[in-house]
Amino acid sequence: MSPHGETVETASHAVLFGMDPLWLSTILLIVSYVVLLSEKFNRTVVALLGGGLVIVTGVISQSQAIAAVDFNTIALLTGMMIIVAVTRTSGVFEFVAIWSAKKVKADPMGILLVLSVVTAVFSAFLDNLTTVLLVVPVALLIVEKLKVSPYPFLISQILASNIGGTATLIGDPPNILIGSATGLSFMQFLTNLGPVSLMVLIIMVPIFKIMWGKELVATDKARESIMRFREADSITDMRLLAMSLGVLALVIAGFIIGEHYHIPPGTTAMTGAALLLLITSVGMESEEQTELLHGALIEVEWAALLFFIGLFIIVAGVEHAGLLNILGAAMMEFTGGDAAMTAISTLWLSAIVSAAVDNIPFVATMIPLVESMEAGLGGADALEPVWWSLALGACLGGNGSLVGAAANVMVSGLGERAGYPISFIRFLKIGLPLMLMTVAIANVYVYLRYFL
Repeated sequence: MSPHGETVETASHAVLFGMDPLWLSTILLIVSYVVLLSEKFNRTVVALLGGGLVIVTGVISQSQAIAAVDFNTIALLTGMMIIVAVTRTSGVFEFVAIWSAKKVKADPMGILLVLSVVTAVFSAFLDNLTTVLLVVPVALLIVEKLKVSPYPFLISQILASNIGGTATLIGDPPNILIGSATGLSFMQFLTNLGPVSLMVLIIMVPIFKIMWGKELVATDKARESIMRFREADSITDMRLLAMSLGVLALVIAGFIIGEHYHIPPGTTAMTGAALLLLITSVGMESEEQTELLHGALIEVEWAALLFFIGLFIIVAGVEHAGLLNILGAAMMEFTGGDAAMTAISTLWLSAIVSAAVDNIPFVATMIPLVESMEAGLGGADALEPVWWSLALGACLGGNGSLVGAAANVMVSGLGERAGYPISFIRFLKIGLPLMLMTVAIANVYVYLRYFL
């Protein structure tokens, strides 16, 4: 029963031209995904139009569509975006990048490896999309000074951001979606996915060196130009830096402690964002406070948030119509209800599909499908390894192609804007083999940890 007293059946009877809601919702889902994959139109517009058509055609009602939107995910993303927007004005991210470059004596290969580790760590605790927005421009500046090829830096940033983002609840949008839908906590993500993410990163570092070590050589003069950078000059406001890092630490602590008090991560992030805006505006005039707020809100990726909302509604259409129950039953039949087989199948399916299409819409579709398998596998505890497999497959699978994850598209756009476009094939030749290798590592990890 919806808040307005209408049932699913009532909404279904009102489907356009009396069409079967199962077929109509499936067609809308497929068409939306095909158009998204074509990249001919803005993905936010496509998702919102698809969500609107699901309601207009009568597959679900507006109240059901609103109920389908995961506002915990929206709040978590919004809160973290505001915190990062305020924090970045202090210059701390530029400081870390320059300091790291100088610690390796401006050696190009050393810088690539250090920035990869920095990006992986930032991606785990901020989110990978925000991280590449902060680190890649600084990396390109360093590359220009060193007069070396930017492509190893751009490609390694993509790979590192997705590997680091795999480790935590807030690191990658697929994890945020899974955590919000299941109630799995920040610490559960960190303890289950952190070890394998760290393992993959450690293995990747020497691979990067083998791939690009001979290519990345700079003259002494070029390296001296980097060593002359003063990282301290990057910090524009020490007071803001102290407050920002303090609030960020409180928010991460809130993610960890909040699970014991049933406080959702979205609430923690939004409260942290509000607190940071409040304490940074102390002593300001009213107009300055308004300017600070508007400046932070402008930095929020509203298009990404609206994309999520449209996506939630499209997926709700096929969920209400029963398609995902049918697919879940088919997968259970394929795996014979065996938990290990289901988890491993989910891992590889997630990785392969996430390499072909953006992993966010794929995971949004998979979540209710996995939920439908709970009874067949024997309850929530038996289903948990499947959730970790879905997260690992989607996040690591994002490295399989240039369209596999939002961070990939962002780095590609930043590179193109700087005059260094990354072709789809160029990235595929590197990303796909490395993705398959990392998923094979994840496969061994999942089997040994949960089923041996």
